[in-house]
Amino acid sequence: MNVTQGWDSVATLVDGRWIERRPRRPEVAGLLMMETTVMPWLAPQLPMRVPVPHVAGDDPLVVRHEAVPGDPVRELTAAHGRQVGAFLGALHRADVGEAVARGLPDDAVKGREALVERLRDVVVPLLPDPRPAHALLDRVAGLPADTVVHADLGPEHLLSEGGELTGVIDFSDAHVGDRALDLSWILYGTPRPFADAVAAEYGVSEQERDRALVWHRLGPWHEVLHGLDTDDPSSVESGLAGVVTRLDAEG
Repeated sequence: MNVTQGWDSVATLVDGRWIERRPRRPEVAGLLMMETTVMPWLAPQLPMRVPVPHVAGDDPLVVRHEAVPGDPVRELTAAHGRQVGAFLGALHRADVGEAVARGLPDDAVKGREALVERLRDVVVPLLPDPRPAHALLDRVAGLPADTVVHADLGPEHLLSEGGELTGVIDFSDAHVGDRALDLSWILYGTPRPFADAVAAEYGVSEQERDRALVWHRLGPWHEVLHGLDTDDPSSVESGLAGVVTRLDAEG
């Protein structure tokens, strides 16, 4: 039995086939429950395998799904990029109204306003120059929220086996948001052949590319918040270094 500790939940491999997830904090329980109602509807629309969890216990909450085969991808190729581009195209075409009716959160604008306010209050004062930080947060506050998004794409959530991507995992952060959020790491944090292949398959516009850069620059701010919330000075220090580096980088 293998156990993986995530920021939000603990995942346990049972009998070599099933993944059981338990929330690490009370507020995460609602996110896991959301997956049990949204993913059975969403999964058939996607060209790669995704978790389709159901409730396996409610006191304490346990959700279970069949394990998606593969391991976190180590080397991203152009072929992988075409797969991810097709996957995101299908995900972002999903009907927003149907998703919300099944429990997908649609309060991204309100949540973003609260996030921006908190970042101004607790992170900006830690930075050497607040001006570019405030300018970035102004951009974040005005971004759209009109698409079903995964919202946490990264190499740890892309699984591969035999040279091909086999699935995408961890939809607990999925919500109605800006499609460029799902493109941020892809366009600005991956090898160029992979990023170019995603962009070509997906058909990324210049406006989406520009918004993706805004989201990319916001990424390390979340590490700072996590460090502050968990009293982890190393995460705060690492996150602040990332914030400064990305603010200073040219687009």
